Amino acid sequence: MRTATMTHPGSRLRQRIVAGGLALGLTMTLAGCEDLFDVTQPLGSNLDEGNFGNPTMTNIMLHNGELSYAEVLGDRFAETVPTTINFAFNSAELDEQARAILREQAAFIRHFPEVRFTVYGHTDLVGSRAYNERLGLRRARAAVNYIISQGVDRSRLQALVSRGELEPVVPTEMEERRNRRTVTEVTGFVQSHPLVLDGEYARIVYRAYVGGGGGE
Repeated sequence: MRTATMTHPGSRLRQRIVAGGLALGLTMTLAGCEDLFDVTQPLGSNLDEGNFGNPTMTNIMLHNGELSYAEVLGDRFAETVPTTINFAFNSAELDEQARAILREQAAFIRHFPEVRFTVYGHTDLVGSRAYNERLGLRRARAAVNYIISQGVDRSRLQALVSRGELEPVVPTEMEERRNRRTVTEVTGFVQSHPLVLDGEYARIVYRAYVGGGGGE
């Protein structure tokens, strides 16, 4: 029997933000990333200065606000609109409920043109891992294509990542609709946008937003 581990969404987001090297477009490895986001601690208080300069770069990332503000906006996105849609067994077709949710997501995404998002595709545990990787990717592509059809620039949606069967909501090898899903998340900022270049993250994150999904 295969086993799968669940990762808290907030923890995954922090790891993805770090792994993506959002600040200054750099690619690097960060040590102790779970501790980097405790904003109640002084900057650098939990960092090991022996890790090839990573603490210094991390402090820059925290000072310019990108890491913490991306997490804040990610939480706001999840609180404002549904982030998850579900699928029928062995299908990547969007039903009307899924399309309605994606319209809500698209409205939010259009309202924050400085922000990048990623869609992650998931499956249940029925079938082979290789097949489920492909199916998860098909689901993520279906969601992204529909969001694009609602007026969102393709460049705002980052590389599709299929999580396959690795992160089930319900750890069962039986058919389970709640595991057959895509999840849309905030993953960073558009580096070329003027507000981002000026470090105006607070203006972006706390911008007023009144929800509305719009029409087809």
